[in-house]
Amino acid sequence: MGLTGRDKRDNNEGDIIRALRRMGCTVVQLSQRGVPDLLVGANGRNYLVEVKNPDNDKVARGGGCTGAQLDWREVWRGQVDDVQSVDDAVAMVNRWRR
Repeated sequence: MGLTGRDKRDNNEGDIIRALRRMGCTVVQLSQRGVPDLLVGANGRNYLVEVKNPDNDKVARGGGCTGAQLDWREVWRGQVDDVQSVDDAVAMVNRWRR
């Protein structure tokens, strides 16, 4: 898993980041190939979040992870949450706060 730049971001990622920050979360965009898009801090904990674009054909068919993302998830021993919208992000943070 080499460190590489990330040229492409999902077009909904900025809205999701702004919503998370409005809810009091800290957010860092990650850029290692295959690693989830965001590191989110909330409630004194760290969470990994993958932003999926619902307009992407792969996501519409129920998938959406690249080969590198699937490889990374296979060896990762922690959590990863997937979100497609601001509403998903708000629901996710509310779930974390329970």
